[in-house]
Amino acid sequence: MAALTPTVLPDVGAPAAPTGRPRRVRVWRGIVLVVAAVYFLVPLLASFVFTVNDPVQGFSLDAYGEIFSAEGFGQSLLLSLGLAAATIVTVLVLTLPAMLAVRLSAPRLRPVMEILCTLPLVVPPITFVAGISTVLRWGPDYLSTTPLYQTFIAVQNPAFPVVLVIADVVLALPFVYRALDAGLGAMDVRTLVEAARNCGASWPHVMFRVVIPNLKSGLASASFLTLALVLGEYTVARLLGFQPFSVWIVTISGANAALSVAVSIFSLLLTWLLLLVLSTAGTRQRSGS
Repeated sequence: MAALTPTVLPDVGAPAAPTGRPRRVRVWRGIVLVVAAVYFLVPLLASFVFTVNDPVQGFSLDAYGEIFSAEGFGQSLLLSLGLAAATIVTVLVLTLPAMLAVRLSAPRLRPVMEILCTLPLVVPPITFVAGISTVLRWGPDYLSTTPLYQTFIAVQNPAFPVVLVIADVVLALPFVYRALDAGLGAMDVRTLVEAARNCGASWPHVMFRVVIPNLKSGLASASFLTLALVLGEYTVARLLGFQPFSVWIVTISGANAALSVAVSIFSLLLTWLLLLVLSTAGTRQRSGS
């Protein structure tokens, strides 16, 4: 008989030998986080000190008390939030069905759609707004006797400029496409759609009861990026002569510097709060599913 070699079983309770690599990774991660925190928080702290340091009274919160009573604050803020909501809805309604149709029926067109959706990244905003302003000037001049004349006038209504929604949709298209593409890539869309269709579900039912519930994280990311873009967009609105919140902040900066910085801090915190709400909603939906 062959000699049996005893097998020594490892001690389950014995701790693993430290390798040193995870600790090194944690140290570098901490260093990066500290540098990032200093980079973002030091300017914010300096801005806050500037707003509360009154040469006469010392520490004062008067600049923050003047925010809500400043002329044009509420109107410009509500306009920006309305533009953001309209842009999010419009870009999702245009992008999501098109991406589903390409994935299910024409996968060879995915490169073409990707190029079209990412094209706004290579167009300078100043060139983009120059083209929009040229079209807006050309329309009323040559279409004054047609029904389209009222359309050109309506999209430039200062109370709610639809032309800004159209421009923001184009600017947000690359970010929305990437967010939705990542979300659709993480799920088996074809299997889910075919199973729902075989069970007799209509296309609206498939969209709202099958696809969207499984794509909540991607939709939240797309809304997250679009909201941040619209609230911070300045070039297009300023050159077209409208006054959303970002343009209003620059407008009041010449009259009251402390108020302008206080409003900037307030808008930054408001944006963070709205983005946190969207991120939390997406996380809850992802964990629940």
